[in-house]
Amino acid sequence: MYKDTVSGSCLCGKVRFQTELPSKWCAHCHCTMCRKYHGAGYVTWVGLEEQRFHLQDEQSLLHWYESSTGARRGFCSNCGTSLFFQSEQWAGEIHVALGAFDQPIDRQPQAHAFYKTHVDWMPIDESLKIFKG
Repeated sequence: MYKDTVSGSCLCGKVRFQTELPSKWCAHCHCTMCRKYHGAGYVTWVGLEEQRFHLQDEQSLLHWYESSTGARRGFCSNCGTSLFFQSEQWAGEIHVALGAFDQPIDRQPQAHAFYKTHVDWMPIDESLKIFKG
């Protein structure tokens, strides 16, 4: 069972967030930028309505990196944790790395995004919906 509000943080705990559920979606992203940004075979993102998301970063340690035109990725400058993604393509949303949450969210991963760039050394749950593009 999930809570109506969940929280999370970076590894050092200095960049914290809280969000109201429900989430919009949860998916594994296999794009090359996500793989490099997280140093993993894929990253699992949770899509949230930006207006329900609240950042608690009193030390201004959250830094944003413009990874491509109209898109940025947020990370803690103290411990390096990769936390957030925002893009003009999904205006009004913030994408949060599932591993940064302190409690379970309201859904399990539902799909694979950018599957055409997946790596063959990462096990894949083929029961999930696959978006090639």
